[in-house]
Amino acid sequence: MSDVAEDTHLGAATPAARRRRPASRGGLLVGIGLAMLAAMLIVTVFAPLIAPFDPAATSPDSLAGASARHWLGTDQIGRDVLSRLIVGGRTTLMITVSAVAIALVAGLVLGLAAGYCGGFVDETIMRVLDVVFAFPVLLLAIAVVAALGPTVPNLIVTIAIVYTPAMARVVRAPVLSVKRWDHVEAARSIGMSELRLVLRHILPIVASPILVATSLTLSQTIFTVTALSFLGLGPPPPDPNWGGMLSEARQFMELAPLTVIGPAAAIVFATLTFIVLANGLREVLDVGGSR
Repeated sequence: MSDVAEDTHLGAATPAARRRRPASRGGLLVGIGLAMLAAMLIVTVFAPLIAPFDPAATSPDSLAGASARHWLGTDQIGRDVLSRLIVGGRTTLMITVSAVAIALVAGLVLGLAAGYCGGFVDETIMRVLDVVFAFPVLLLAIAVVAALGPTVPNLIVTIAIVYTPAMARVVRAPVLSVKRWDHVEAARSIGMSELRLVLRHILPIVASPILVATSLTLSQTIFTVTALSFLGLGPPPPDPNWGGMLSEARQFMELAPLTVIGPAAAIVFATLTFIVLANGLREVLDVGGSR
């Protein structure tokens, strides 16, 4: 929207110039985001091969500083921090991606149904989702995980539940407008089935905001997963995860600061990856723009 204001003020920018600026900047951001994502995925997928030590193996050398053997030192019971950081990223990202995938599918179904059908269906779906949406995400997640138990499947289901309303809202909003477009009305007039009409003529058009919202939701979900793990509601030991590592290390951060800096930096990097990617996609796809 700032580009629109700038072009209006200068009065000399052509429509082509308005398109080139955000596309160029957005393309750069997408490239950076994809490079960061690729690096994170490589480390995550090949974590058992990359980790120099068994992340659960203990040693008498506790709270040791960085060395040629232990690049990020060791924790309070002598486990290699770098190995736990690499393997812990696999757990954290697996929970994050699985939860967002479920929330995306549920949000697509509910958002498309609400936006396309309208009327009673729209009111019923959105009022039910509003009940969930009214609760703060973290507080609702804490309540559900505490009730179900801190296991990986429960954590995935819980996070999917709390983020589904937001995804459904993102899907519903453009569908309300797109379903009235001329080509959609023309397809309906020739007798195309409702399901085919939605999948072929509506979903591709509303895919851009959904893609951006998914990337942003991934960044938010990483924070939620690590926050729950920090509070003791994440995957149970001995499996490492970034939030659990922070929780364990906070008592010893003055003696061994790398035990805190390592997982904190990993959380920031993962969150920033999806934020950069989302911002780039927003400009490249012109979500909310004026083209």
